[in-house]
Amino acid sequence: MTAARFFVAGTDTGVGKTRVTAGLLAAGRAAGLSVAGMKPVASGAEIHEGGLISADALLIAEASGQTTPYNKLNPYCLLDAISPHIAANRSNIRIDIRKITEVACQIAARHELLLIEGAGGWYTPISDRESMADVTRALKAPVILVIALRLGCLNHAQLTREAIEHSGCTMAGWIGTHIDSHFAASHENVATLERLMGTPPLAVLPHAIDATRDAVHLRAALSRLHPPGVRGSR
Repeated sequence: MTAARFFVAGTDTGVGKTRVTAGLLAAGRAAGLSVAGMKPVASGAEIHEGGLISADALLIAEASGQTTPYNKLNPYCLLDAISPHIAANRSNIRIDIRKITEVACQIAARHELLLIEGAGGWYTPISDRESMADVTRALKAPVILVIALRLGCLNHAQLTREAIEHSGCTMAGWIGTHIDSHFAASHENVATLERLMGTPPLAVLPHAIDATRDAVHLRAALSRLHPPGVRGSR
């Protein structure tokens, strides 16, 4: 069994990457797939029973129902809520992309769908010379881009799409997330994004977060990604 794998990237931090990742995993699980998620690098962790835990990684594990050991679900868990390369330096940790890819292959071998959530935006540094773009390139995973629907999204989306293409990675599609309840001209902006991105959104999630409703929205998105075994609504 070899998993269809996708990398979930965002136009920035706080755009809803974890919400989308968890929702897609829940949708895949409801469709009868063996699913798994991974958060290779997470900063801003909490101390729990003597160890560091990322709330994002826990949400991914809960949504997927996977039994992956935590140190593989989230290989690099960093305490400070700052850029990963600074948090890693403070903790004398070197983020090794080879380790991330090896763990991803191990998880993928036991599942039908693997979603790997990035940290921050596309070029978020993980060391003095490497960024999340290098992680994605090494994973050879098509990118699901999460676009925060707020003022500035048109510029940020285009810049990120161009950066993804410049990095030699492939876009699988994009998902819009309403993170500003007062965002003006929402429908017009989504229509503009569709034109600029060259494809309609896989899904557009409302401002109010509802895990059950998100899974319904994202079930259709998952079927459009065409991983092996994914079926439409029954």
